[in-house]
Amino acid sequence: MTQIIDISQANDRLLIEKYRQKQDKNLVGELFKRYTGFVFLISMKYLKDEDKSKDAVMQIFEKLFDDLLLHEIDNFKAWLHTVTRNHCLGVLRKEQSKQKHQARIKENTVFMENLQEEHPINESKPENSFENLEKALEKLKPEQKKCIQLFYLDEKSYKEIVAITGFSDKKVKSYIQNGKRNLKIILQKMSAGGLILIVLWQNINN
Repeated sequence: MTQIIDISQANDRLLIEKYRQKQDKNLVGELFKRYTGFVFLISMKYLKDEDKSKDAVMQIFEKLFDDLLLHEIDNFKAWLHTVTRNHCLGVLRKEQSKQKHQARIKENTVFMENLQEEHPINESKPENSFENLEKALEKLKPEQKKCIQLFYLDEKSYKEIVAITGFSDKKVKSYIQNGKRNLKIILQKMSAGGLILIVLWQNINN
């Protein structure tokens, strides 16, 4: 005979045990009722934004349907606290990564605009622009050329460039800064500084 339990009176461990047996979502729903405020307050502590915290609550409890089947949980409240903290830290990491990406695009745009102002493009002969860019890049030291191409044209982060090239983080930053300065000097001599505006702008917006 199947035992019927009052889920509102059952403890957390029993609810989880029954859910693992029957996968009745009403059991997770009871956990949601009990701990919505708990998860929201933890989320607010990390995210400091009401809407983001509400989203975090929904995302965390949606994952419970799968996570409760995968993990052995002795103390649900303590486990849920850890899950919530890790989720919020993940959200913050994504936001920081996005901000860094936007800052890099802004830096690229300022660099390109400066080149454009100092060296307008010769619109009558656009086919020469790409030849001049290749020639200018070839005049850079190999390590500078590689880092400039990866950073500006391929939009790779410093960390990604370190992994691709094997250069240290300090070296990558140095090669980009020195390469950017040297490229500007070369383009000044070639009167083709505006060329890089076209190439970089196309890659950033694709």
